[in-house]
Amino acid sequence: MNGEKGRHERALAPQTLILSIIMAAAAAAICMQIIARIGITPNTSIIGAIVAMTLARIPLGSLIKFRSLERQNLVQTMTSGGGFAAANCGLLAVGIIYLFGEPGLVIPMLIGSTISTLVGMSFVYNVFDSDLYPGDGAWPPGVATAQAIVAGDEGGQKARRLLEGIIAGAVGTHFKLPMAGVGIVFIANIFAMASLGVGLVVRGYSQPLFGIDLGQTYIPHGFMIGAGLVSLIQAIMIIQKGSRVKKDGNVTPVKQSTRTVGPAQARRTMLLHLGLYLAGALALALISGIYADMSVGTMILWTLWAGLSALLAAILVGLAAMHSGWFPGFAITVIFLTLGLFMGFPGVPLALLSGYVASSGPCFADMGYDLKTGWVLRGEGEDAEYELEGRREQIVAELIGGIVGMVMVALFMNMHFQLDMLPPVSRVFATTVKAGVEPGIVRQLVIWAIPGAILQAIGGSGRAMGILFATGLLINNPIYGIGVLVAVIVRLIIGTEPMEIREAGLIAGDGLYGFFSAIARSFF
Repeated sequence: MNGEKGRHERALAPQTLILSIIMAAAAAAICMQIIARIGITPNTSIIGAIVAMTLARIPLGSLIKFRSLERQNLVQTMTSGGGFAAANCGLLAVGIIYLFGEPGLVIPMLIGSTISTLVGMSFVYNVFDSDLYPGDGAWPPGVATAQAIVAGDEGGQKARRLLEGIIAGAVGTHFKLPMAGVGIVFIANIFAMASLGVGLVVRGYSQPLFGIDLGQTYIPHGFMIGAGLVSLIQAIMIIQKGSRVKKDGNVTPVKQSTRTVGPAQARRTMLLHLGLYLAGALALALISGIYADMSVGTMILWTLWAGLSALLAAILVGLAAMHSGWFPGFAITVIFLTLGLFMGFPGVPLALLSGYVASSGPCFADMGYDLKTGWVLRGEGEDAEYELEGRREQIVAELIGGIVGMVMVALFMNMHFQLDMLPPVSRVFATTVKAGVEPGIVRQLVIWAIPGAILQAIGGSGRAMGILFATGLLINNPIYGIGVLVAVIVRLIIGTEPMEIREAGLIAGDGLYGFFSAIARSFF
């Protein structure tokens, strides 16, 4: 991929754009069906890459161009952008409002969700390969997609290893084994994955272990609040790095960073996108008319809280996604919604806040994976100028994919309403807002924030142990946790070399099987 400068494939090149839009629209429609019926969405990046790789093997002059790995990267970027934006952001957000009983606010919510989604995409694009979100960070699904693309292009031993992994991943997934989690362990930080695995096991078996069901408490949420606060402090410390440090009592220059995004640029980016999230929240308040039902002070507080929550949710979801391949957008949004309840916001503004905040993180994570794929394919940042130019083409593809996804939501959401095909998460948010404040929640949140903060501080920002343990506590999937912990032990024994390329195959096989089985369960 490190060819001559200026030889980048363009996202707006007619053939690439047409195929990508078709793929993004198809991914959006399919993912909307899947999240409504099953509650989750598969990673469609690998699907877009495989379609592009397949077309490249057809002996037609117009299709041979898709042999370009960068063109394949652009297709999978737009494909996943469309699928994630439509299902995890747009349909989820409008579903909250519809189920809350305010169909007249569905269009304003869709507009607000679109703003939050696109700002999230812009945010990760501008902080990718900073000290906070380094290009050489784990981003496991992005690595898996890149390895799949390279193996498909080169063939030989890499292709055989990939195929072995894909077969094992698909077969294991059929028998309900967490094959993607196993593969991710061999890519991600081992401390982060061990923390995630322990959290998942503790949550899944909390009843027999401790006599309580953690899912019926706010202990996991408190743990995430504490870990999140420390993580944000760590993030601020990272981006506040100056150009000089003290060493042995003397001030000496710091070695020039190899990152393409420096601390000063990361600070500006964070402030800029806080402003964009605030502007989006204000626009949502105005077009929805909720400003008329709140005092000026409450309106200002709601706008500030919605904007800040969207920014913080994106940061935390992004950190979890980078370290583990998980993006707990739903769980983190519940935290900000719960805190909003205690601030005394009315029901409708809280429902809108939920949709707005929930839309900020999924595509942040998704594009982080896609940027990682591109970063690997373009030579892992060896040529900074070349990397930045390729990254700019990817943001164009991702934004177009996001817009296509939202258009698909606008076209098909009424059908979903009529058929009562809405994400289960939307029902949870709508019910939570209607239920209001429960006594004792604040005490739980404060008490359990303390161990969350301590674990995150001990592990440091590079391991995100507090964030990942809290993520595990928030998700009821003990089998995945057991699989992760077994894989951690195996990795400690055999290392990572025997699994090279095969771990990508496990993730791809899990994703492919999950995608097509989900289609079958959704449509048949």
